[in-house]
Amino acid sequence: MHELAPKLGRSALKQVLSVLRRSIDRAMTLGLAERNVTTLVQPPKGRAGRPSKSLTLDQARAILESTHAREHWMYPYIVVSLTTGIRTEEARALRWDHVHLKPEDGSAPHVWVWRSVRLGSDTKTPKSRRTLALPSIAVRAFQRQWAWQDDRRRTMGEAWPLSGLVFTTGAGTALRADNVRRDFRIVLRGVPGIDPEEWTPRELRHSFVSLLSASDVPIEEVSRLVGHSDIATTENVYRHELRPVIQTGAQAMDSVFS
Repeated sequence: MHELAPKLGRSALKQVLSVLRRSIDRAMTLGLAERNVTTLVQPPKGRAGRPSKSLTLDQARAILESTHAREHWMYPYIVVSLTTGIRTEEARALRWDHVHLKPEDGSAPHVWVWRSVRLGSDTKTPKSRRTLALPSIAVRAFQRQWAWQDDRRRTMGEAWPLSGLVFTTGAGTALRADNVRRDFRIVLRGVPGIDPEEWTPRELRHSFVSLLSASDVPIEEVSRLVGHSDIATTENVYRHELRPVIQTGAQAMDSVFS
């Protein structure tokens, strides 16, 4: 198990160990095993993470203006991540059939955050499966992304993969975490007050929380929007930025980026 650590990472190892434990527990129930030896194994501890941080409103606007003006491929990705708070692994796994820009039932535009690139395609926790209303800027970003992919599909013809993914490479293949991180740092160059090497795409999610805080969204609502398993998780990470009052995520983002 420990030999796999460099290849899989701590989070993936925990998932593998959980699957193994459940499988052997099942075998014990059926009388096919006498003992679950995986209970003797603990996944290796990861390194202590660095403190989280978030973009200021001015920095967020500067990034959006820069990537929009350059028609950079990351503009829709950044908009959706910044204005919905979805995790990076959720954004890379997002499918078009989970994006509803003009719902037939007349409801507001929304997205189903039901998948991730984690082992088994499951979200991080059961509460991470959530349906989020979309602010207008995110709707426009999705429309722009669809138009870009449609152009790429026509250019590549049958060579375009039928993955159904919202965010892809120019060849239609799934995005890799390292490529997203690299290009995110590239688009941060020239933004005042930012050292690109100190930022990663996950800070877009932290920035979402900070922007909601500035718009007076309560901690309970923030926790629900970002899919935390409990309010304590949100408090422990973001409490210094939060102020308790009431609104919804989509309304707040429409106000911030109007």
